[in-house]
Amino acid sequence: MIQNVSIIGAGTMGNGIAHVFAQHNFKVTLIDVSAAQLAKALSTIGKNFDRQIAKGTITEEQKQIAINNIVITTSIKDGVKNANLIVEAATENSELKLKLFKEADENAPADCILATNTSSISITKIASVTKRPELVIGMHFMNPVPVMKLVEVINGYTTTKHVTDTIVELSKQLDKVPCVANDYPGFVANRILMPMINEAIYSLHEGVAGVESIDTIMKLGMAHPMGPLQLADFIGLDVCLSILNVLQDGFGNPKYAACPLLINMVAAGKLGVKTGEGFYLYSNNSKDLIVSNRFK
Repeated sequence: MIQNVSIIGAGTMGNGIAHVFAQHNFKVTLIDVSAAQLAKALSTIGKNFDRQIAKGTITEEQKQIAINNIVITTSIKDGVKNANLIVEAATENSELKLKLFKEADENAPADCILATNTSSISITKIASVTKRPELVIGMHFMNPVPVMKLVEVINGYTTTKHVTDTIVELSKQLDKVPCVANDYPGFVANRILMPMINEAIYSLHEGVAGVESIDTIMKLGMAHPMGPLQLADFIGLDVCLSILNVLQDGFGNPKYAACPLLINMVAAGKLGVKTGEGFYLYSNNSKDLIVSNRFK
């Protein structure tokens, strides 16, 4: 039975995952090397609970119970020692994830399931650095985690059916909709999404249309809630580039090659919402405050 959940990484995804588990009465240990990042994560979680209170979806009492379900630590060793499930939500960097999984594997209980929130890195590769590859699985939440219903559950080559079934049922307990995929580059979500975003960037790069036209066509014509260029800003252009590189390396197919405009924007540090500038300009790095389209 899963009751104690350790989350490695207190960034946007990590604090969102911690929020959801704590809200559903799991005991959560949030782990990050940065004490400042942990403090920021707790503040963000509190503000997001306040938004839910304002909408009438939870009460102040429920918020306090959830907040009390979360403890923080900068030590992986201490943070995973009692875990039934570990969810790694660190930066989308293969070397870092392998290091974190090796350390978590060495310090977690023998029957603890190790999950990763990776959006593209091979589950099988991550599992290979552990002594329990059959207990390693992908648990890919969507951003923002408290709002988005999907959890992409990804089987590694040796993931057991019992582990898959456990994570599927756990996702349902979190009021999410789990969809199971197998371990191929990009899985399902990003294998389909990233080429679309890349084509949108190519359309801009080649002068087919402007930023707002491209996004409006996809929103009104295809009923997408957000245009692909705005979505790329929201995801982070560096993350988009990293995933496209994984797809190209994994399949060896030039159709996944990143658009030169995307490569140049990442090199220039124009990464989207988190830097205040991507395909749009943002006020105070907030996705809700678009100042203008920088390509006008």
